[in-house]
Amino acid sequence: MDAISNIPDQGTKKRVVIVGGGFGGLKLARKLNDRDFQVVLLDKNNYHLFQPLLYQVATSGIEPSAISFPFRKIFKYRHDFHIRMCTVEKVVSEKNCIETSIGKISYDYLVIATGAGTNFFGDSTLADRTMQLKTTSDALFNRNRVIESFEKALNSADDDTRKRWLTFVIVGGGATGIELAGALAEMKKFMLPKDYPELNWDEMRILLVDGGERLLNAFSEKSSLEVARSLSSMHVEILLKKLVKEYDGEKLTFVDGQQIVTNNVFWVAGVKANSLLGLPREVYGRGNRLLVDEFNRVKGMADVFALGDTALMVTTDYPNGHPQVVQPSIQQAGLLANNLRSMIKGKPLRPFKYKNKGSMATIGRNDAVAELSKVRFRGFFAWLLWLLVHLMSIVGVKNRLFILINWMWSYVTYDQSLRILIKPEIKKSDPF
Repeated sequence: MDAISNIPDQGTKKRVVIVGGGFGGLKLARKLNDRDFQVVLLDKNNYHLFQPLLYQVATSGIEPSAISFPFRKIFKYRHDFHIRMCTVEKVVSEKNCIETSIGKISYDYLVIATGAGTNFFGDSTLADRTMQLKTTSDALFNRNRVIESFEKALNSADDDTRKRWLTFVIVGGGATGIELAGALAEMKKFMLPKDYPELNWDEMRILLVDGGERLLNAFSEKSSLEVARSLSSMHVEILLKKLVKEYDGEKLTFVDGQQIVTNNVFWVAGVKANSLLGLPREVYGRGNRLLVDEFNRVKGMADVFALGDTALMVTTDYPNGHPQVVQPSIQQAGLLANNLRSMIKGKPLRPFKYKNKGSMATIGRNDAVAELSKVRFRGFFAWLLWLLVHLMSIVGVKNRLFILINWMWSYVTYDQSLRILIKPEIKKSDPF
């Protein structure tokens, strides 16, 4: 037994330590068998989170429990599988161990699948003054902030103060920004006038800001234009070629000098890999991602691997690495599970080849855009496909059922029942 971390001895098996229970880490953990490996899954949470639907939690569409699933329930039938909730602080590769908040843990194979966090492009003040959308805590904070903004606007006698609370700026014109803008626009149209009939909803502004020349850079130009037109018809103001200079909590200032007065700024402008410390400096590449070979091995290391958002695999087709989305992570994890089995059996490894299955983004009710291989379509059928793909990707039958019921209820009634303001009470005696 590992004396420090209290993990049972692996015996003759190889110990695979997986850091991160996101899409890649979860896929790998599920595919590794108990016969050949002892698997240790480390995560700062005790659940897997389906991040693509966090924006619906932030806009009162679904409960956070519906997109969260406990690791211990997923792996309850595994025999030599160990889950530890902790923070990994450093890799000590020369000793084949990692340092964590619960002690040192040794490994035969280490897989870094820590995903990515929000990229503030060097401005640390934005982390404190804007709303992000990467964790359950982020989404719940945002839900409270959005609802509280309407309450404060209702109580504001001053016109400028009220308008500041009713102005929502979303920085980042990718899929998350599009979906968030659409969700807020639908709240404004269908729900908020019934909840707050005393407010003038013409005063509510939703602005979508991006530094590029168009929205959805990962999509075709035609899709970008169609999405922009749809959002504009929903009264979302789109500002392109706008780079943020600073945000002081009340005024968002752009590099060109333009300012927007608002109390609510969502920052979904980019991601930065959550790579672990302790590895040689030369293995950290662009965006703090770990440079890996075609087998997802970290550069110069035989027993350390990286997956998904954390990995930077340079290929002819992807000179800047694969996109930091779900599919590369899942595909790399599936192949790595097979390659780890090949390694212990002395068989040759298979190189990774990314199969781009396409991209989708929902704009709002009955409207989405989908680009699958060479097929591009949008509208109602793209929206149905988006619903189906996301529903089937949720872990757990009960969670899928709850989300389906929420979606059906919202679709039929044009309403959502989760617009409640819940703030946690922190007690001084709380040991956490």
